[in-house]
Amino acid sequence: MKDKRGFYYYPFPQNIKIRMYVRKNGSEICFRLWNSDDSKLWEEHGWVPYGAIKQAAGIYRGGSFDPNKAYDIDIARTLIKEHGGKQ
Repeated sequence: MKDKRGFYYYPFPQNIKIRMYVRKNGSEICFRLWNSDDSKLWEEHGWVPYGAIKQAAGIYRGGSFDPNKAYDIDIARTLIKEHGGKQ
C-alpha cells in the first residue's frame, strides 16, 4: 500500500493503526514505524536500516514484540519491487 509517507504494510494485521513504512536508501532497505495513536513516534524516530534491525534482533530475548515479524524484509522487498523502487 502507499500513501503520502510512502510504501507501508501492517506489521500487526489485527491493529491497522500501526503501519510499517519501507524505502530503499542506496542498496539498503530502511523501515519506519507510524502509529495513528502516537503522532510523535514518526517525528522522533527516523528511518532504520535493516542491518541495524538485524543486529538488534540478535540480542532480542523474548517478550511480546518480535522484531523479525514486525520488520519483515520479504514484505519490504516485495513492496519496493512492485513499485519499481520509486517512492
